[in-house]
Amino acid sequence: MYTEDWIIAHRRYQHLSAAYSPITLETQRERQKGLTRQVFEQDASGDERSSPDDSDDPRHSSGSPDDTPRSSGASGIFDLRNLAADSLLPSLLERVAPEDVDRRNEALRRQHRSRALLTLYPAPDEDEAVERCSRPEPPREHFGQRILVKCLSLKFEIEIEPIFGILALYDVREKKKISENFYFDLNSDSMKGLLRAHGTHPAISTLARSAIFSVTYPSPDIFLVIKLEKVLQQGDISECCEPYMVMKEVDTAKNKEKLEKLRLAAEQFCTRLGRYRMPFAWTAVHLANIVSSAGQSDRDSDSEGERRPTWTDRRRRGPQDRTSSGDDACSFSGFRPATLTVTNFFKQEAERLSDEDLFKFLADMRRPTSLLRRLRPVTAQLKIDISPAPENPHFCLSPELLHVKPYPDPRGRPTKEILEFPAREVYAPHTSYRGRVGHGSIPRCVTGPQFHPDRSQAGSAAVWSLGGRNLLYVYPHSLNFSSRQGSVRNLTVRVQYMAGEDPSQALPVIFGKSSCSEFTREAFTPVVYHNKSPEFYEEFKLRLPACVTENHHLLFTFYHVSCQPRPGTALETPVGFTWIPLLQHGRLRTGPFCLPVSVDQPPPSYSVLTPDVALPGMRWVDGHKGVFSVELTAVSSVHPQDPYLDKFFTLVHVLEEGAFPFRLKDAVLSESTVEQELRASLVALRLASPEPLVAFSHHVLDKLVRLVVRPPVIGGQIVNLGRVAFEAMAHVVSLVHRSLEAAQDARGHCPLLAAYVYYAFRLPGTEPSLPGGAPPVTLQPATLAHGPGRPASLYLARSKSISSSNPDLAVAPGSVDDEVSRILASKGIDRSHSWVNSAYAPGGSKAVLRRAPPYCGADPRQAIDRSSSRTSSYLEGSSSTPPATQPRPTVQKLLHEELALQWVVSGSAVREAVLQHAWFFFQLMVKSMALHLLLGQKLDTPRKLRFPGRFLDDIAALVGSVGLEVITRVHKDVELAEHLNASLAFFLSDLLSLVDRGFVFSLVRAHYKQVATRLQSAPNPAVLLTLRMDFTRILCGHEHYVTLNLPCCPLSPPASPSPSISSTTSQSSTFSSQAPDPKVISMFELSGSFRQQHFLAGLLLTELALALEPEAEGASLLHKKAISAVHSLLCGHDADPRYAEATVKARVAELYLPLLSLARDTLPRLHDFAEGPGQRSRLASMLDSDTEGEGDMGGTINPSVAMAIAGGPLAPGSRVSISQGPATAARSGCALSAESSRTLLVCVLWVLKNAEPALLQRWAADLALPQLGRLLDLLYLCLAAFEYKGKKAFERINSLTFKKSLDMKARLEEAILGTIGARQEMVRRSRERSPFGNQENVRWRKSVTHWRQTSDRVDKTKDEMEHEALVDGNLATEASLVVLDTLEIIVQTVILSEARESILGAVLKVVLYSLGSAQSALFLQHGLATQRALVSKFPELLFEEDTELCADLCLRLLRHCGSRISAIRTHASASLYLLMRQNFEIGNNFARVKMQVTMSLSSLVGTTQNFSEEHLRRSLKTILTYAEEDVGLRDSTFAEQVQDLMFNLHMILTDTVKMKEHQEDPEMLIDLMYRIARGYQGSPDLRLTWLQNMAGKHAELGNHAEAAQCMVHAAALVAEYLALLEDSRHLPVGCVSFQNISSNVLEESAISDDILSPDEEGFCSGKHFTELGLVGLLEQAAAYFTMGGLYEAVNEVYKTLIPILEAHRDYKKLAAVHGKLQEAFTKIMHQSSGWERVFGTYFRVGFYGARFGDLDEQEFVYKEPSITKLAEISHRLEEFYTERFGEDVVQIIKDSNPVDKTKLDPQKAYIQITYVEPHFDTYELKDRVTYFDRNYGLRTFLFCTPFTPDGRAHGELPEQHKRKTLLSTDHAFPYIKTRIRVCHREETVLMPVEVAIEDMQKKTRELAFATEQDPPDAKMLQMVLQGSVGPTVNQGPLEVAQVFLAEIPQDPKLFRHHNKLRLCFKDFCKKCEDALRKNKALIGPDQKEYHRELERNYSRLREALQPLLTQRLPQLLAPNTAGFRNSLNRASFRKADL
Repeated sequence: MYTEDWIIAHRRYQHLSAAYSPITLETQRERQKGLTRQVFEQDASGDERSSPDDSDDPRHSSGSPDDTPRSSGASGIFDLRNLAADSLLPSLLERVAPEDVDRRNEALRRQHRSRALLTLYPAPDEDEAVERCSRPEPPREHFGQRILVKCLSLKFEIEIEPIFGILALYDVREKKKISENFYFDLNSDSMKGLLRAHGTHPAISTLARSAIFSVTYPSPDIFLVIKLEKVLQQGDISECCEPYMVMKEVDTAKNKEKLEKLRLAAEQFCTRLGRYRMPFAWTAVHLANIVSSAGQSDRDSDSEGERRPTWTDRRRRGPQDRTSSGDDACSFSGFRPATLTVTNFFKQEAERLSDEDLFKFLADMRRPTSLLRRLRPVTAQLKIDISPAPENPHFCLSPELLHVKPYPDPRGRPTKEILEFPAREVYAPHTSYRGRVGHGSIPRCVTGPQFHPDRSQAGSAAVWSLGGRNLLYVYPHSLNFSSRQGSVRNLTVRVQYMAGEDPSQALPVIFGKSSCSEFTREAFTPVVYHNKSPEFYEEFKLRLPACVTENHHLLFTFYHVSCQPRPGTALETPVGFTWIPLLQHGRLRTGPFCLPVSVDQPPPSYSVLTPDVALPGMRWVDGHKGVFSVELTAVSSVHPQDPYLDKFFTLVHVLEEGAFPFRLKDAVLSESTVEQELRASLVALRLASPEPLVAFSHHVLDKLVRLVVRPPVIGGQIVNLGRVAFEAMAHVVSLVHRSLEAAQDARGHCPLLAAYVYYAFRLPGTEPSLPGGAPPVTLQPATLAHGPGRPASLYLARSKSISSSNPDLAVAPGSVDDEVSRILASKGIDRSHSWVNSAYAPGGSKAVLRRAPPYCGADPRQAIDRSSSRTSSYLEGSSSTPPATQPRPTVQKLLHEELALQWVVSGSAVREAVLQHAWFFFQLMVKSMALHLLLGQKLDTPRKLRFPGRFLDDIAALVGSVGLEVITRVHKDVELAEHLNASLAFFLSDLLSLVDRGFVFSLVRAHYKQVATRLQSAPNPAVLLTLRMDFTRILCGHEHYVTLNLPCCPLSPPASPSPSISSTTSQSSTFSSQAPDPKVISMFELSGSFRQQHFLAGLLLTELALALEPEAEGASLLHKKAISAVHSLLCGHDADPRYAEATVKARVAELYLPLLSLARDTLPRLHDFAEGPGQRSRLASMLDSDTEGEGDMGGTINPSVAMAIAGGPLAPGSRVSISQGPATAARSGCALSAESSRTLLVCVLWVLKNAEPALLQRWAADLALPQLGRLLDLLYLCLAAFEYKGKKAFERINSLTFKKSLDMKARLEEAILGTIGARQEMVRRSRERSPFGNQENVRWRKSVTHWRQTSDRVDKTKDEMEHEALVDGNLATEASLVVLDTLEIIVQTVILSEARESILGAVLKVVLYSLGSAQSALFLQHGLATQRALVSKFPELLFEEDTELCADLCLRLLRHCGSRISAIRTHASASLYLLMRQNFEIGNNFARVKMQVTMSLSSLVGTTQNFSEEHLRRSLKTILTYAEEDVGLRDSTFAEQVQDLMFNLHMILTDTVKMKEHQEDPEMLIDLMYRIARGYQGSPDLRLTWLQNMAGKHAELGNHAEAAQCMVHAAALVAEYLALLEDSRHLPVGCVSFQNISSNVLEESAISDDILSPDEEGFCSGKHFTELGLVGLLEQAAAYFTMGGLYEAVNEVYKTLIPILEAHRDYKKLAAVHGKLQEAFTKIMHQSSGWERVFGTYFRVGFYGARFGDLDEQEFVYKEPSITKLAEISHRLEEFYTERFGEDVVQIIKDSNPVDKTKLDPQKAYIQITYVEPHFDTYELKDRVTYFDRNYGLRTFLFCTPFTPDGRAHGELPEQHKRKTLLSTDHAFPYIKTRIRVCHREETVLMPVEVAIEDMQKKTRELAFATEQDPPDAKMLQMVLQGSVGPTVNQGPLEVAQVFLAEIPQDPKLFRHHNKLRLCFKDFCKKCEDALRKNKALIGPDQKEYHRELERNYSRLREALQPLLTQRLPQLLAPNTAGFRNSLNRASFRKADL
């Protein structure tokens, strides 16, 4: 019976620990609500058009490239004056003290800041959250998928009698009935009236018409079977069905008489035989069809649905569902409701009523050619609704007919829950006890512990159970009376449950069917007419009494029913009797029985025997053979139905009762033998079958716990069963685990056992007194026979949550809130020595500070009147109050002590079982300890005194041995090691709340020592480290983690007894002459004193330091784990309301200060977000130069790590001295992934944000220079890592969703099918990878998105992307502001330093980087304010030192001056104005800023796509306004100079507007850039800038050769300048040195000395005008040449570069250069033929028409990418110009003839495009040997136009002329542009004979090539031969000869040509012969004939040519030179004068 409430031990602050309030995606989302949207430039979609003022500017038309880039500009000035300025910053021009400015800036920065930084960062990785716990699900009743079936109506063609229905589910595959029957009655009142004579008033529960079926194992083989019965009548089933099959409703009038007759007969039968039924008809509905096609209304049951079942979200179900849910993908839980009309019923056949026959029918129904379909059906209409059952249906009755809440009105028609008989085992405990006191409703959700299945013989009166399930089903199968004499034909079986032998003792326990009373005393089977051997399908459902005794039995009476009323014949005649006693040896009898039937009434006392015993004097049917087959099935939570469990429960009960002697089966137990039996039964528990064991698991465990805690007293002796009970417990736990393996969670916990410990487990025989001062209720474990009458309310499971948050309870004085505040308040306690074992430890002799708060402050005391009598029972050895019935001495042991002891001393087999499920025993111990403290009222005792020493010794031994198991098993069974490791960590974490913390810490330290020892010899230390990391993480997940770390050291850390490592190093402090403050340093280093003071934080950070060690193995997994642990903790602190105040959070942040040093030392291995080559230590190296070797620990091992390796955290007393040698090169080690790096950086930012600024300042002041440099690098990296990506990036990323790599669906299925937990899966994956494998988890970087496959695209909604962008924007802003705050702190510390300049330079670089990246308007306002403050305080930074900084700053400011956001413009223009003013104040001239601003503008315009001139103009106007309003400088020339500069900038801008117009026309754009660059000929810096812009544009367009040329020109420019400065032998002499690379380079020498004076301030001051800059430019040029495949040019570039590198002794670079040269030469060798490299295709493009403006009648040669077809360029240009000029304006001239301008339409634009080829004179070809030579440095191009005198292009040979056109260009290709103007044109016309000569020469060349090809190509050779000697060739060689050589020409001028052609033919014949010879050598036998044919053709050709070639010219004329061009007089080598 349900006797006990649950007890839940709950700690007050437990919900704040990481275990119970995890930071997940959802909680993050919740906390991100209410973020303000940050405004970003890239998201502001401002207007991009240029301002309207520009539109009238005449220079807007498409100008020719020859325009000068500077026009008068008057209009520009006018424009600028008329513009409106932005708002001015009010106090900008005031002179204020720098300190005040800083204070004001800081106050502004503090406003509107995000409270919690980590809320903005993605939640910690779920996979890593090992500390995550969840409360187990409360025990609840098991359900499968539930289906609601409603019976709506049943209508036959004729209505003459009542029909009754039965529904049940059958599984054909399993051949099993899987639900009990549901009986329904849909008859009309008139029909029901016919049975009035037999009916009592029907109970409401029997009027149900809807039922809820549960299916645990859904399968497509489940049928809903509907059987119909009717009142028994005379005639067999077929006769009775006939009227229903024959008569139709439409014929009612016709059959009136027949119907009347039938009704009359029916009425008589109902009156006489109304209590008997007969089978009538049946049908079945295939559920899978309904589920898959639900939604088509009113369907016939036979029709087949096609819709596949869908997988939908399942409601939470029992553990069983997991294993089956994938079964045939069939689910009954989410389908659309369907209404079915079943029309066809099959009549029942008397011979085929059994279930076996039914399964055959059902299997047959599924076949398309079902035999059933051929039968004539009984037509009827049954309407039923089938739908998924709702979660909490109203008016629901349980299978025991109890009301299930909600049950609004007891008079409502109920829905019945139908009990399921699952197809396979279901493992669920009996825990749902819905008591029924009268008809009181009991909520389903309220469940309670198991009631006792103990047997008690006392009292024979039946006592109904108050709850639980105790049902018995009786299934009569068949009866064989064929040998029985007499009239025994219409047989029925009556069933009765007898409590005794008297007929009056039949109990009303048989459930009624439909429209009858709820319970009956007897029930009958349906009658099969005239059948002596009937089969039955009946199911009788009985409610078993709670206490079944030996006398209880089932009595079966067999009757013959006379259907015809005959006088003198009784209605029913008993013809046989049999019975089944229900108990045998105290066990319930179930299963199949084949019983003999007695003819006579059984004799007295028959019920204790079985009918198998032949009683004397009794007559038996068929000679005592078994003739009646029946089966009993029990569904009971009282009867285990397992011999081993039965025996165990019985023995325990006997001991509790002490009722000796006792009969067990055939043996009688006395006190002497009972112990032996009990031990045997405990050992035998492991043999119990799993299903009942799981069902009774709570109870078995309760009893075992009781045996441990209260050893039984037998014969006055205490019998210690502790060990054997412990072993039994281990085996039971193992068996339960094994049975529920599929349902385990990721940690391997079985939910059933977890729920047992959490809810049901209590210390036996104890009941804490009730709340509110109620008198304590003494509660013995009540068995059924003697239960103290508890008030009904107590049976309704009251979950008592023992929690101190009860309002009645004053907060305990030691609660944590007080404790924390006291700690935070106490300042100067010297805790220099380890407090763990000290007097100051909790509970120590001087524990003033930490008066051991109970339960770590979460006081689990109930608000309880503690009854004093309870206390004594928990004191050792005192006896508890015995039960009132029989006083006996008892001994009370403490469960936790016994468990610890037994575990420590257990043997190997048991220990193995316990280790497998250690978590269970640990949790049991913890709950037992908690209850012990509560009930013993020990929560206020000091922690040291709470538990005896020997128990703590056992715990220590236990922890040690389990720890050892973890270490030893890690290589054998990793999964077990993981589970053990976690269980141990959770156990220690729980102990922190219960026992002395010093003791727990000593355990932790011991465990660490063990692991450290093992690490030295472990083959794969990474796995062990991973486990230790998890261990640490779980410990740190404790809700009082912060308090446990004693976070109280405001600048007074412990003075270390021996100086800490950091103070012993010889680091000179950067800023102060005195030695650094060791106290501060030890707070920021992972020093011994830090780890002593903050024990857990020390462990965590030490783990992190170890993982970040360069040599760490398996590094990336460890990185991720360690960083994730810290991240998760910090997230917890952010979310914890206890640490919300800034001062408190600052204290918390002190626990993580060493993180800053750790991250700083890890810098070289962090992912480089700034993506520059070798950029990670940009600033450190800058500051490092002057402190080489001064203790920079970059390369040497970090002292904290060294200590950890040496077992540091384990022995704080020990110190490891590390020799600090000079810094070696930092070891690279394993780089961190982008994700890990980002997370580490966000943790660093958290510390910087929350730590005390004064403390950070003290620390920064003590840092050595290189360390400070590294810190700045770290800040730089933070800016890069959290830069805002922009909304568009989120949209892009969306298509490449960065989910976890495991496909979620697969993972879900795995979890459902229980194959593997997600965590084990992750660990397994991580092990499969090599420890150094690249396990980058790319999550954020746009540039590396291609790493991730788009395997699981889960497109986000627009809202989600908006939200992500919003959060990312806030994160970027907050991160940048934290960096800015830190920079301000650093600036304040360095003001006094000697190395101030270099540090400030580095700081400014970080500021500049922040201003250059994508930032929000909010940040930029603060960033620019900081920049102004810096420049005003340290102007020399920009104007005396490095020009780079000034250039960078100008560029950044100008970019922001062009912002679309006015606030940004306001601040940027203010900054720019102040910059000029400061430069002017230093030297009355701001040439440097002028120069840099002009250069910056050029650079900005050239490179930025979405640059807005309109906004920049406004900023220029704003700066002008400042200049006009600046009173301080009114008398100087400053305002005038500013005005000049502004107008100059405005000019450049106007030029760029034009560039913008041509954005889409790459040629025009490059021309414009070229023009602007040429305009800057006098200002090298700007020209260089523009050349670089051009290179960038070319590279973007893929023109690598052109980009390389731009770089060569830039290098030549720099070389010119360097040559003017100094004459160095290793430097190039100027442009001339570059001639070999390109002849065009000489343009750069135009700068004469008078234009350029190198020493003028601001000129050539860029970083490129140095040797280093020159090297950089040359390297870039070489890189571009390589990309363009111009490897020969690479060599030329390096020829210039190598001498410079040699002079600098830069061997590293020299090695690289020679490597690249080797690559280049190798590639040249491999690609010598040239086919592999195609350099470009050239086209002549002519523009004709006024529409083109300056381009009209201009001709250009365009260089297009290789293999561009004429059609492609034609289409491109046509499309481009059509878009520009409109439809039908542009026309392409298709031919290449000279264009006659007069014939063109002036309104149209004409483009003529011709393919041209490079042309070389013969002498040139001698030099241009290689393919490269013939494609580089090209100035002359050729195209040919065939024509005939009459205008056609082609004609007969004698009239075919050809025009050759030679074009020369201004510059040689490749040049810095892709189109070059044609500067000279020359035409030659060839006569027909010359055309013929050229053709023959070409043919001969082809033949020669094909013949000499190596390797030879037979196919090509044959093709060329066929074309040369084939007979049918049109205008072939023969025809040419016949036309031109047949007769000697008249004109002597042609003699020479005639002779040349003749020689050509001779050469041709020779080559043909060679080719034939070669071919003969190449062919196979199959081509011999073909070759002969070729030879024959050749012979014919030669014969035909012979006479033509032999005739001689009359005379050979002297050479005629007049017609030949003089090659030397070519325009290609001088500028053409056009």
